[in-house]
Order: sequence, then C-alpha cells, then structure tokens
Amino acid sequence: MSPLPAHPSADAVLDGLDPEQREVAANPSGPMVVLAGAGTGKTRAITHRIAYAVLSGAQQPQRTLAVTFTARAAGEMRTRLRDLGVGGVQARTFHAAALRQLHYFWPQAIGGAAPEVMPHKAGAVAEAAGRLRLRFDRTGLRDLAAEVEWAKVSMLTAETYAAAARGAGREAPGLDLTAMSRVITAYEEVKAERGVIDFEDVLLVLAGILDENDTVARAVREQYRSFVVDEYQDVNALQQRLLDLWLADRDDICVVGDPAQTIYSFTGASPVHLLGFRSRHPGARQVELVRNYRSTPEIVGLANLVLRSPSGGRRSGSVVLEAQRATGVVPSLVQHSDDPAEAAAVAAQVADLIADGSAPADVAVLFRTNGQSELVESALADRGIPYLVRGGERFFQRREVREAIVLMRGAARSDDGSVPLPDLVRDVLLGAGWSRDAPAAGGASRERWESLTSLAALADDVFAADGEARMPAFVRELDERMASQHAPAVQGVTLASLHAAKGLEWGTVFLIGCSDGYLPISMADTPEAIEEERRLLYVGVTRARDRLVLSWSGARTPGARATRRPSRFLDGTASILGEGARSQPKRSSRVGGAAGTKGPKVRRRSTCRTCGADLETAGERTVGRCASCPATYDEATFDRLREWRLATARSASVPAYVVFTDATLTAIAEQTPADLAALSSISGVGQRKLDLYASQVLAVLSGETPESVVAAAEDY
Repeated sequence: MSPLPAHPSADAVLDGLDPEQREVAANPSGPMVVLAGAGTGKTRAITHRIAYAVLSGAQQPQRTLAVTFTARAAGEMRTRLRDLGVGGVQARTFHAAALRQLHYFWPQAIGGAAPEVMPHKAGAVAEAAGRLRLRFDRTGLRDLAAEVEWAKVSMLTAETYAAAARGAGREAPGLDLTAMSRVITAYEEVKAERGVIDFEDVLLVLAGILDENDTVARAVREQYRSFVVDEYQDVNALQQRLLDLWLADRDDICVVGDPAQTIYSFTGASPVHLLGFRSRHPGARQVELVRNYRSTPEIVGLANLVLRSPSGGRRSGSVVLEAQRATGVVPSLVQHSDDPAEAAAVAAQVADLIADGSAPADVAVLFRTNGQSELVESALADRGIPYLVRGGERFFQRREVREAIVLMRGAARSDDGSVPLPDLVRDVLLGAGWSRDAPAAGGASRERWESLTSLAALADDVFAADGEARMPAFVRELDERMASQHAPAVQGVTLASLHAAKGLEWGTVFLIGCSDGYLPISMADTPEAIEEERRLLYVGVTRARDRLVLSWSGARTPGARATRRPSRFLDGTASILGEGARSQPKRSSRVGGAAGTKGPKVRRRSTCRTCGADLETAGERTVGRCASCPATYDEATFDRLREWRLATARSASVPAYVVFTDATLTAIAEQTPADLAALSSISGVGQRKLDLYASQVLAVLSGETPESVVAAAEDY
C-alpha cells in the first residue's frame, strides 16, 4: 500500500517533545519497546507517535488500534488524539476491542447472535459452589471468582489448573486445588446452562475464532495494520495470545510499559512480555523515557532509592528517573503511637492544606489494604473534610448522575441558545435537587452533591473549549464518556489503595502504614511477592507531585505494645527520610575503636519483622524473622556471601560456622548493611568479626566476587 500524502502539520506534532519522546514519535513504523518510568510523559509520547504516523501519511487512522487497560486511559488517549487533530483511531481496552470484534464476527463464524456477557461472576460462582455443597460468604465468593479469573487468563482448564497452580505456588481460597478444579468445572456448566459468557471468555472465544477461521482472521488483520499497547507490563498470557493473533507475522507494533510498576501478578499479569519483547522481535528499537516531569527532585530521589539494590543497581529492570522540576519540599517519614493517632494526624494535616488553599481533589491518602481506610474516613469526617473512596460505585452508575443525564437529554431538545451552556446545565441540576452551596452534612448527601457538581464543572470545560457548544453537544460528550466510563473529576480528598492509585497523581500524597506487615504485607511469602510489594511502594511514592508524607504507627490500638518497625523497603532511604527510616536502627556508638574495646550489646529483635509474632529461638532473634516466614534476601547476594564464607573458612582451616553462623549470614543478606555501623548492629557481628571480616563482607555486598575478595584479603 502506497503511503498517504503528508499533512502540513505533521512535523509540528514533534515540537515540544523531549529527545526520548521525539524518538518514540518520529519512528512510527516497525517494532518498538518503550520503557517509560513514572511521570515521564508516556501517554504524550505514544499519542504524538500515532498522530505523527497519521499526519505524515505512514498510517491510516482507521487502521490503527491503540490498546490500554482502563477505560479512563482509553478515553484520555482519544481526547489527546482529537486535540492533535487526529480522529478515527480506535483507542480501547483489550476487552472493549475484543467484544466489538466478537459481536461483529459471531454471526459469520458461529451463527446467530452473540451471547450476553455477565457483568459479574459472583452469582455464577455462588451457584457453582452450591452445587458442590460448598458455602462461602461474599468475601469468599469474591476470592473464588478471582481464582477462576486467574485460571482463565492463564489459559488453563479445570484439568490443567491444579498442576499449574501448584507450580505457581498458589493456594485456592479455602479449598484444596482439586476442589478448586471442580469449582471451575461447575462454573463453566452454570454459564453454559444460562447461555452467557464472562469477560475472559470474550478474549478466549475471539482468540479461538481468529486461530481457526482464516476468513475472520484476514478481515481483522486487514482492518488493523498498526498497534500500540500501553501498560504492557500488565499483559497476561491470554491478552498476549490475542495480540499475537491480531498482529500475525507483521511487526508494526509499539509497546509501552514500566517493569517497576508491575503490581498485578495476582491477576496473571507478567512483565515477561515487556522485558522479552526484543527477543520476540529482533531488531526492535528500544527507547527509555527517564525524564520525570511530575514530581520534585526530592520525591524522584526517594523513588529511585526505593528501587536501588544493595549493590547500587536497579531492581525489576526499572529505569533511573531524572527529575526535571525545581527543588521542592523534602518528603518526610512520621512515626505515630498507634493507628488512630496516625489517622488523626493525617486528617489534621489535610485540614491545614485545605485552609492554605489546596483543593481537596489534589490531596490523596494511600494505603496497602482497604481496611486501613476506615480510621482515615472517620478522622476526615470529624473535621468535615469531603472525601471519596476510589474503587466504589462507578460515576455514571450513580443514581443521581443517571437521573441528571435524563433531564439533560430533555433540555437538549428545547435548547434555543438563549442561555449559555454552563448556566443552562446548572439550571437543570437545580431541578434535580442540586444546590449551588455544599451541604453542611457529610456522608451520602455530600457525595451526591459532589457528583452533580462535577457535571457542572464538566459543562464549564466543554464551554471553555468551544464557546458555541450547546446542550446537545454536552449530552454527546456525556454519552461518549459514559461509553468509556471516563468520569469527570469529583471534588474531595481521595482515599485509595496503592493498587487503585496506579496511573493517577496528586499534588500532595499521604502514604500511611509504611511498616513491615503492611509493606510488605505479611501474606507476601516468596521473594517474588516481596519484590512486588516493593514496587507497590514505588507506585505510591511516584503518585505525588509536590508533597509526600509517609507515616507508620508502632501499634494497632492505643495503649498496646509497640511491636512494629518501619518498612524494610525504606532502609536505603535514610539520606532523605532520616535515620528513623531504618527498620534496624543505626548504632550511635563509634565502631572500630582501640583493640579490645567493646561496643554496646546489640538488642536482638523480639518480634518477627514480617508477621509480628514473638520470636522463640536465638536463631530467630538473630535473623529477626520467625522460622515460618520466608526469607527476604536476594538469593544472588546470599549465594555470594555463602561462597565467600566457605572460601574464607578453608583459607583459615576452620569450620564455616566459625566465620559466621547461618543465622548471622542470613541476617546480613536480609539487612544488606551499607557501612560498618549498620553491619555492627547485626546480632552475631562483634568487634572481632568486624576487625577480621567487615571490609570483605561489605565488598561482597557491593557486588564484588567472593574469589576476588578472598584473594585480596590473602594478598593483604
């Protein structure tokens, strides 16, 4: 196909992009993988890439499919492309794109009308469990549905589930793996009897049609010639399979993602597709977006430290962010006596920010688990501060919003242009029970007012963009947003879990519960799971633009014994957050004095740093972790330490435990001390061990090979 003529404004699309963004946009053909750090303008880069491809004649808009993971992101992409003068590009979620194709090709490939898609699995899962005489409460059913979903996105059947789940280290919720297989079988039977499919079936069935029906496959591939995939680190096996079938043997694909923001592995997502892209597409261009435009240098610096390995390298294949903004407020870490005190302190700081002019919608309180929000909600309500819990009822499904839109449709038919759009929308809202002033009460009435007020604010935005806009245009805008669930912003402090906060940003972020047991969560029982918890903290830190306050509390309830410690993920951040960030406090005494001088006795940890349980044995207290909790060290680091210990023991003709016991070596691997003071704080590392081995241990931890360390010590 010959290229289309270039539009005169094509080169202008590249103006204003930084060098890396420009490289992404100016090379719209062929395979490309973009490793985009947080706040580096990835959406800007890929939308300009699509716009440049279309305006330069390299691609046709209707032949381009941009795929992302949320309806909000897809809506934002369409809005930006429209602002760049490019229409016709399909920007959709995986499920929306697949469902559209399935409805279109079902009559041709299978016959008749496509089956209804169940909006939720819970009812069918409950019936399946009931047939097996299994009883679960609502929470249990939700967990059961999530396990069914994991099996399906991993392309497993009831017959292959148990072995795969066992290999992945998964545990079925309240069942053994064989019983879970029976639940999957019963669930599929329930769907078949009801004549419905679920959202995973949409992808599975479409993939099956494309794989088996050459006519349909050719039609789809003729329609879409070029692909852009956002948030590619979150792709699961099923989505990758569908993408491969869409693409076939072509290579016009650009994938964008950040391996440091892989936080959905429990749903089947894996960064392996992102990190292995170039092995599947030899010759693919790789671009790293590293210039962070979102956050202050202080916040960027903290984010980089969270992901820095003991040897100074990067974890998870992440990029090192480079701050582009001016100096700002240094992030802080605050300790509180208990959870209620922490919530009250956060509410007080939020009240001060609002009094100083900050908009409530520009403030967020983030947490690891949804159960942490209750105390914060109460504390904010006590001060009359409006808030919204992200992840609740969808905006366009709220009753007051649906009723207001019905009234807008009626007003659109009688709009004679005599009243400006913002005033007309407010008149309609007044008829729906809205008031211009916020209600004095909080709770549901305040949330209702905030929802309707956001419609008024959206009318202002539409009118600002087009001074001639009338009510019919506003209703069309609402319809488009409703179809993509691209809701307008609602005023109020945002309360959100770290998972729900991904992809969002606020001027001020309070990150509560920064203690072991929450970060990492006590259920994280493998090195991979613990690293994902670290990435969750990174996601939380990088949500903040201007101010970041981290906090933790020593106990759950007032008066209880303080058994918690700061998150181990903050151990390397003392240069920004201060010495209080260390999960094992730094010794204050001078290390390395005259021979024979004894330092203060090291107080061994009495509770497990992971689960908080009392430590029973001396070995457990040395390591700081109970025997039932998994090790948290980097395996490569621990292997280097063991190799060094063995070589050192052989050189001195002593047993290995004489150099360091297993418990002490494990503690060193887990705490990765960066200097003499930190090393000396570990139980089992006395003055004599420091004199003999300190420099060698620190060298091994910094990445030097055990052989070179031992050889250098012998030469010395």
